[in-house]
Amino acid sequence: MDGRDQLDARSLAGLRFSAATAAFQIEGARSLDGRGRSIWDDFVDTPGAVVDGSSAEPGPDSYHRFAEDVALLSGLGVDRYRFSISWTRVIPDAGNDESANEVGLDYYDRLVDALLDAGITPEPTLYHWDLPVALEASGGWLTRDTAHRFTEFAATVSDRLGDRVRHWFTINEPASTSLQGYALGELAPGRSLLFDALPTVHHQLLAHGLTAPVLRDNGAVQAAPTINHSLILPASESEDDQIAASTLDAIMNRLFADPLLTGTYPDLSRFGVEMPVVDGDMELISAPNEIYGLNYYNPITVGASTGPLPFEMIPTPGAATTGFGPLWPIRPDTLRDFLTDMDRRYGSLLPPIVIAENGASFPEPDSVAGEIEDTARIDYLASHLAAVAEAGEAGVRIDGYTVWSLLDNFEWAEGWTQRFGLVHVDMASGTRTPKASYRWYRDLIAAARR
Repeated sequence: MDGRDQLDARSLAGLRFSAATAAFQIEGARSLDGRGRSIWDDFVDTPGAVVDGSSAEPGPDSYHRFAEDVALLSGLGVDRYRFSISWTRVIPDAGNDESANEVGLDYYDRLVDALLDAGITPEPTLYHWDLPVALEASGGWLTRDTAHRFTEFAATVSDRLGDRVRHWFTINEPASTSLQGYALGELAPGRSLLFDALPTVHHQLLAHGLTAPVLRDNGAVQAAPTINHSLILPASESEDDQIAASTLDAIMNRLFADPLLTGTYPDLSRFGVEMPVVDGDMELISAPNEIYGLNYYNPITVGASTGPLPFEMIPTPGAATTGFGPLWPIRPDTLRDFLTDMDRRYGSLLPPIVIAENGASFPEPDSVAGEIEDTARIDYLASHLAAVAEAGEAGVRIDGYTVWSLLDNFEWAEGWTQRFGLVHVDMASGTRTPKASYRWYRDLIAAARR
């Protein structure tokens, strides 16, 4: 069934709509105006690390062309814009010298003011993976000190922007940083520590716990992390596959939701790891948040494995897939089921949920002469919004929905090979061309408000 056939815009009344981007993926200007180096600069410059050998330059070049992005957001009619603030643009040599770069702060001043002038609420994310290189050289998220340095960075930013910015996200997708960045080496910083990477989870959550009060002291009415989750599906009913699915669920989901919502970690004894918890940490981490930021793209089907990991990700039977291939299945029902399971598991401890990222990449040309008819993306978004509506009807409190992404962007280790945007970007010229999904999302937002 066409995803649009499943969706009644009236079922989304009251939902706040947004679109998202991240600094490293869209800003360009990697070496301009005092910006320092992050672990992603090092990763991109490592031969073979990015599949197409591309860099993040110039790409959308939003550092110079942010006014075009604000105009596109205004045309969509979104309530909010979720963007991220580059740590190294604000504090270029963090870890060695905590001095702020006023030119970098000025850029975010201009962006925030432009959004407010357009009637759009700015919703910055303070950490979207761009750790300064000096901090990584000192241990990165494996060390407790990084959480304190992050809080100092957040204070610098909120001291400048807090008079106008009230809604913040702290740490984005800590699971990706810990599991893909430190455990498997697929993303920056490219370390392959397997289960020895798990302390990075605690230090990222601690960074959130330390930072949220600082933001609220500077006027914030929202200070929450965004956690990427997936519904984990066992490959079969066999005991081994069920155990494999339970193991990945613990690592991917409960390892983050449990400490944030209950103040405890799930049992990690099977991994031979003890979290580096200090007295008072869990109280900071589990302090109530105004919302629960949840990023969701796809379920993960797993079977038992005898390899270094006790599970193996396999294609989800019968599911269509996005441009990422067989391990990115399209199963919108699993978003509904994950949301209702979160509500059932955590009950009154779970604040209202904001879907902080949801979207899909599909093959598209590098250059276009006109609008792309990206019907597969529209179907994906419509069917997932229908799942959100179904979860809401089942009693789950959901306050917002965010499309990833406003723009085609540099897709991390995939370079320019994956396009998620509502707006096509020619990476050579920076030219922006709205896709059919842009028009669809604009019309949906308008219909939901009638």
